Amino acid sequence: MTMLIRFFFVVSVFTHAVILAQKPAINQDRLEKRIFELAQFGLQENGETERVAFSDADVAAQKWVMQTLKDLGLQVHIDFAGNIIGTREGKNPTLKPISFGSHIDRVPNGGNYDGCVGSMASLEVLEVLNENKITTKHPLEIIIFSNEEGGVMGSRALAGHLNKSALEVINATGYTMGEGIIRLGGDTTRIKEVARKKGEIAAFLELHIEQGGILEKENIDIGIVEGIVGLKWWEVEFTGFANHAGTTPMNARQDALLAAAKFIIAVNEIANSIDGAQVATVGKINAAPGAPNVIPGKVITSLEIRDLSSEVIEKVYQTIKLKAEKIAQASDVKVEFRPLDTTADPAIMTPIIQKEIKASAEKLALSTKRMPSGAGHDAQDMALIAPTGMIFVPSKGGISHSPKEFTSAEDMANGANVLLQTILALDKNLK
Repeated sequence: MTMLIRFFFVVSVFTHAVILAQKPAINQDRLEKRIFELAQFGLQENGETERVAFSDADVAAQKWVMQTLKDLGLQVHIDFAGNIIGTREGKNPTLKPISFGSHIDRVPNGGNYDGCVGSMASLEVLEVLNENKITTKHPLEIIIFSNEEGGVMGSRALAGHLNKSALEVINATGYTMGEGIIRLGGDTTRIKEVARKKGEIAAFLELHIEQGGILEKENIDIGIVEGIVGLKWWEVEFTGFANHAGTTPMNARQDALLAAAKFIIAVNEIANSIDGAQVATVGKINAAPGAPNVIPGKVITSLEIRDLSSEVIEKVYQTIKLKAEKIAQASDVKVEFRPLDTTADPAIMTPIIQKEIKASAEKLALSTKRMPSGAGHDAQDMALIAPTGMIFVPSKGGISHSPKEFTSAEDMANGANVLLQTILALDKNLK
């Protein structure tokens, strides 16, 4: 039996190698080399890279990407929202473009992979097409989105949803989003001109690391994203009565923090009690007056709920809210839920594109799994204006937004090959 298993393993590896040897195919070493080259922008003495949106490192990396695209023969420009737009002509200029890309900015103290894999894989796809002298029917458009980590700024602008108030938000560099757009070469007075009308793009594809551990744990090569979860945030305030901790009997207290603690436990229990993949989180808490000898009179916590269904998010919220009101009544305190502006609607990926991704992976002898994305991405906004698909590759240990974030060169190349083949399939099948 052991010999038989070994035989089938060798055959599988050989078959996979033969398939990848067929042209066109991604150059794995070149793709990994570009990941390392990009990581030099913002490199610190400790070996880690800092490249928050709008920083000097982000601006320098943007210029490097633009020059690389120009060297590949693309027409390149910065749009008014600071996005890098590169266009490769197709055989039929009347056809709508097939767009693809991701982002190169990072969270503070983040890793080298995140959106960078999708961005560098997009460059590699274009180079492979050049090497194989392949001209698609559709024009191709690479988009490197600005400030994804600080509020999916560039993709929101393309979808026509970047509000004027957002331009005043300050990111980790100390620049407002408006100032950052100008630093990247955009123009805040012409943001509205960036918006694309629904139907202007034939299809949009984004390759990204999973940012979770499911693919690695199940030994799956490619994740086919079914949808990107919606999310809603609330500020939850418990109001009791601040009083002396030593002289107030336990049965006479109006302890806002005790009520908040019971609420936090209830959030976890409720999210786990409902069938589905929804998540609910309390990630922030502030107790006042904040002295060890004073019973907390006011506590403000956060509440975030995510799911692929807006109806499920509302169901979970209403269940949590009802439980919180019961906790407050039993604790002799008041509770108030205040919705915050930080919301995103669920984005379902286009079924036809999911099908093409699966077919492309199968042709490459790669295993697949349909799955939701628990994190937000630029594809979430692009889905508002174009048929959209998203490809995941494994994240080592499920680690992301960390210097320890890692995706192997083989996994990156697998994803890039699926991206390439899906683009070619869409080019053939879309009008």
